[in-house]
Amino acid sequence: MTTELAPESVASLTLSTYERLRTDVLSGTWAPGLKLGIESLREHYGTGATPIREALNRLAAEGWVQHMDQRGFVVTPVSEEALRELAKTRIWVETLALTQAMQASTPEWEEKVVLALHRLSKTPRSLRQENYLENPAWEKLHREFHMALLANCGSRWLLGFCEQLYDQAYRYRQLAMKSAYKRRDESDEHKQVVDAVVAGNVAAACAALTHHYEKTAQIILSIE
Repeated sequence: MTTELAPESVASLTLSTYERLRTDVLSGTWAPGLKLGIESLREHYGTGATPIREALNRLAAEGWVQHMDQRGFVVTPVSEEALRELAKTRIWVETLALTQAMQASTPEWEEKVVLALHRLSKTPRSLRQENYLENPAWEKLHREFHMALLANCGSRWLLGFCEQLYDQAYRYRQLAMKSAYKRRDESDEHKQVVDAVVAGNVAAACAALTHHYEKTAQIILSIE
């Protein structure tokens, strides 16, 4: 006799599969341009074909994978042009959000920004000192820091777009991080942004954030 899963169990399994697959695409576990076969993914994630298909369709709608007529699903490729466009768009959007946040500045928001920087600065970038091994705690705090900078902008729509751009940038960073590790002092760049925020200097804060993102793009583009 076949036992059918309850609807809520099916939904939970589909969501879990989607989250795991999305994490592996963003982290670079599944390389850009890689064909994602239903059967191989089913075996890898230990789940049925239906949750895999639904997860791939959702990721395709979000732009993380592409559905090719003859090849099935593939991980969305990366390119120099796409990275430059991403960096440019992120600078436009986040300097707008940061400007709005600073114009509506409160002591509570500034304290949260300073605390987010402090927590990030106390956490190692890599789990290994000699070479790069992603530290999930650092990545979590890094995201929280960048979102804290913008949190006071007054627009959920703007923040949501910034989060999407962050995820896109994360994917590029992860693809390049093994080669780029120790080639910059990110903590100092973060501090420059916060110092300008605390000083109430909007132009300096936006310039520091712009430099931070341009430096990231330059490093990624320099890696062969």
